[in-house]
Amino acid sequence: MAITIKNAREINAMREAGRVVALVHSRIEPALAPGVTTADLDEIARDTIRAAGATSSFLGHQGFPGYICASVNDEIVHGIPGKRVLRDGDIISVDVGAIVDGFHGDSAWTYPVGHISDEAARLLRETEASLYAGIAAARAGARLGAIGHAVEQYGGALGFGIVRGYGGHGIGRQMWEEPHIPNHGNPNRGVLLRSGMTLAIEPMLNIGGEETQVLEDEWTVVTADGSLSAHFEHTVAITEGEPEILTQRLVAVVQ
Repeated sequence: MAITIKNAREINAMREAGRVVALVHSRIEPALAPGVTTADLDEIARDTIRAAGATSSFLGHQGFPGYICASVNDEIVHGIPGKRVLRDGDIISVDVGAIVDGFHGDSAWTYPVGHISDEAARLLRETEASLYAGIAAARAGARLGAIGHAVEQYGGALGFGIVRGYGGHGIGRQMWEEPHIPNHGNPNRGVLLRSGMTLAIEPMLNIGGEETQVLEDEWTVVTADGSLSAHFEHTVAITEGEPEILTQRLVAVVQ
């Protein structure tokens, strides 16, 4: 299925949704500390999204019970916020989605809690870099496979396990639209990228292997070997030039 081309009005709605998502992240990050629960973070997201006049992409989606996905340490994606208490040395992926005027914004970031190990810090640093490698490849005239290829070339060369069962996606009127965007692939395969297409690009790298499993809650995805995992994501719009990051956090959004 081809990715929908968005018009100027639709892109503007997605910019506003992205602004709300960025605002949520800007308020969650300073709240991260040992002793905070993932439910506390979910409340921050709830209050911020409501105050902005937006709605959550996640709450109620296929039965998901939270405003954010909160995935700690070996949890890769889709962690359910709740009573879990964050501890010094943890890392946590916070995934946020918001809807404005019927259009979605979606961004995830993995944060340190207190003082983390050098190994964990390297994982966060390089996974973030792999996100920007994927974004740089998302240009009009390129094939969709160029995005995953860029992530794979960057992260794989550093020895990280690249999560293959999960990845990015088209985004717009629905949070998850076609096509699936794997974090590996052939740069000469996939649909031709065109200006006006909107994508959520989200590499997930593990310190250990690439194998995953789903916990009994039927949501939380973890590394099969128990190794740390990091997850970074931005919603982007393809343009005639550089891709536009719609969920970019700016100093101006911190209120």
